[in-house]
Amino acid sequence: MALWRDPAPGTSQAPPPAALPVAEKVAPIAAATDSARRAERPAPKETVIAADLAIEGKIEGAGHVRIAGRFKGDVHVDGNLTVEHGAHLTGQVYAKTVIISGELHGNINGAARVELLESGLLAGDVKAGTLIVAGGSRIRGHTECGWEEKSIKSVAAG
Repeated sequence: MALWRDPAPGTSQAPPPAALPVAEKVAPIAAATDSARRAERPAPKETVIAADLAIEGKIEGAGHVRIAGRFKGDVHVDGNLTVEHGAHLTGQVYAKTVIISGELHGNINGAARVELLESGLLAGDVKAGTLIVAGGSRIRGHTECGWEEKSIKSVAAG
């Protein structure tokens, strides 16, 4: 009784694993290790406040937040904040990226990027690395964009 099949005559068979070059032996192991690492680091989650909700409080976390309803309070996230069309946010915002197509009444502090879309309204001060304002949007407040701490200190000292 045989435990393997003999290949049919005239067909090629892959060389046994011992005959493979070292690079071909290591590649599948590296790929498995990379996928295991990705599995250990879950992608940031997104929290959604639905259009039919009105919430008052404080949001803090490491993921992304999408507001489609009404929220009153401060938002402090390490990820992105999106204020959907028709949504209202009243409070201070600390996030990496802020995208506004609804209404935000409050200040945005230290964001890397702020996008005010065509339907967006921002009533408050903005301190961000980059500010993108679409035609048709509305903004009222003081803005500081494109300044790094080093530049501000050198201008103040000079």
